[in-house]
Amino acid sequence: MQMTPLALDFGSVDGDLLGEGVLATLLYFAIGAGVLALGFLVLDLLTPGNLRRQVYTDHKPNAAILLGANHLALAVIVVTAIMTSSDDLGQGLVDSAVYGVLGVALQGLALRLLDAFVPGHLRALVDEPRMSGAAWAVGISLVAIGAVNAAALS
Repeated sequence: MQMTPLALDFGSVDGDLLGEGVLATLLYFAIGAGVLALGFLVLDLLTPGNLRRQVYTDHKPNAAILLGANHLALAVIVVTAIMTSSDDLGQGLVDSAVYGVLGVALQGLALRLLDAFVPGHLRALVDEPRMSGAAWAVGISLVAIGAVNAAALS
């Protein structure tokens, strides 16, 4: 019985292609992080007081729920914007940025509409020291709206 040596073919590695992929990853990440930062700023403008202080210093649970839910919704939007963007890097980056910013605007509008149509004032809810079921309801609504927003991108 004759034994043949095991041959593995790893193919070749294209350094240029790898470099382009790494650059694209960094650029898409920068756009995603920028959209999340913009989303934080918009939410901060739409809620009373300094949101950063309320969440990270004063440990206000309702503020944290709204911030977390809004970031989750925006992350779904950004991921969808990136995944459905053009295969051309330049156009894909522009697509992702434009749809990400549009997502921030629509999430802000949704929060304002929730504030207008839900009994009580959601803006005041953020400042309450005790966790509220209303904050969870608004947070889940923001995530649901973000999912619809993301689906509209496809």
